[in-house]
Amino acid sequence: MKKFIAKYFKIIFFKYFTVNLFIICFSTSKICSQDAEFSQFFSNPLYLNPAFAGTNSCPRFSTNHRAQWTGLPDVFNTTSFSYDQNIDKIHGGLGIIIINDKLASSIQTNRISGIYSYDIKFSKNFHFRTGFEASFWQNKIDYSQLNFVDMIDPLRGFVNQSSNSGFNDSRNGVDFSTGFLGYSDKIFFGFSAHHLTQPQQLYISNVSKLERKYTFNIGAHLPINSTQSLVNHNPIIISPNIIWKEQGINQQLNIGIYAEKGPYALGFWYRDNNNYTIILGGKIGLMKIGYSYGLNLSRLYIASAGSHEISVQINFGCDNKNQLYKTLSCPSF
Repeated sequence: MKKFIAKYFKIIFFKYFTVNLFIICFSTSKICSQDAEFSQFFSNPLYLNPAFAGTNSCPRFSTNHRAQWTGLPDVFNTTSFSYDQNIDKIHGGLGIIIINDKLASSIQTNRISGIYSYDIKFSKNFHFRTGFEASFWQNKIDYSQLNFVDMIDPLRGFVNQSSNSGFNDSRNGVDFSTGFLGYSDKIFFGFSAHHLTQPQQLYISNVSKLERKYTFNIGAHLPINSTQSLVNHNPIIISPNIIWKEQGINQQLNIGIYAEKGPYALGFWYRDNNNYTIILGGKIGLMKIGYSYGLNLSRLYIASAGSHEISVQINFGCDNKNQLYKTLSCPSF
């Protein structure tokens, strides 16, 4: 009986804490939204920077799914689909990316973006590419899936009908982003600015804008030529990378390194606040498959229990004998 009572009050406390946390977060006069996160940055390049559109030369299809904080019940799930290819006649590339981001079953964000990139050839070994992105977005919040204070019975918990039940809030609009990318055989760098219009997200606050996000990345693609690699034409490639992001008051520094050998890849990322991610990837024919596990070693780990991400990328074959624009050499995942 004591175990039952303890378990009952534990459930009530958790739900009550969740309700109060939601009320505290959303009852302020100003709310600042933040973009979803992916840990396999280069398997989802259009999400990182619109200037990546067409850098693979041949057509490329990518999909990523991330389950964040899996220790909590069905909290953050984000899925993306993208397609891009280079087109010599327009001196650049075209791309499309679709994002679906869910917070449990109550809050959902959908976004579809069209991208155009323009390539400038400065020399035989160095290219500069700019990207422009136009997006249509839609945000939804379903109040019937949330718990509110007026639902609490002092003895039985969340059993009452809320006055907010059945109410839905939805908003949509357009947004714009841009970026640039410079790359040679061994070095690449880029900068992007997302959400130039800083659109208002939901009606639950007087000010609920999506803050402008700035991203800077720099990396290298360094083959290590050993005697064995010269024989089998599969050199070991080491790729150190740095990605810095700023969105509103939030800043994030990511430091990572990849090692690639033939069809296999291993990556490791460190992010500030004790976040670590390990990435495993492999190539099968035209397909690349990656898996990453993110671990937060701060006190948050007790509740979050880490994050999982899976990526699938298909690089279609094409006739690139007369290719005018150089393919970007960068990590696959």
